[in-house]
Amino acid sequence: MVMSDEACVEIRSEGTVAVVAFCATSISNADGIAAAAEQIKEFITRNDPSSVVFDFSRVKFFSSQVLGLLVDIRSRLQAEGSEVVISGIAPELYRVFRITNLDKLFKFFPDKDSAVAAVRTGAA
Repeated sequence: MVMSDEACVEIRSEGTVAVVAFCATSISNADGIAAAAEQIKEFITRNDPSSVVFDFSRVKFFSSQVLGLLVDIRSRLQAEGSEVVISGIAPELYRVFRITNLDKLFKFFPDKDSAVAAVRTGAA
């Protein structure tokens, strides 16, 4: 797989849950992250999901700007009673959340399916 710096996202609904899957293995291009943020915000505005799952299963590296994106989306959705969770994150990337204390803001799941199931049942 070619390492790409684009912050490409695939967004789809699974019932009332939005799943945001990052396409690239490396997410560090500021313009790409800003474009992805706009895509995600537009999708959320149009679809009003009950929860959002960010799927990091393809990601090997991301810049701190991605953390800002996640916190921003979480604060927008939390005000509406929606939840944001993270799935498929590699252990070395999870450490970034732990070091920044963001592991206390988000719930983590081993894969997208378990994350979607948890938010659907309110177990997240």
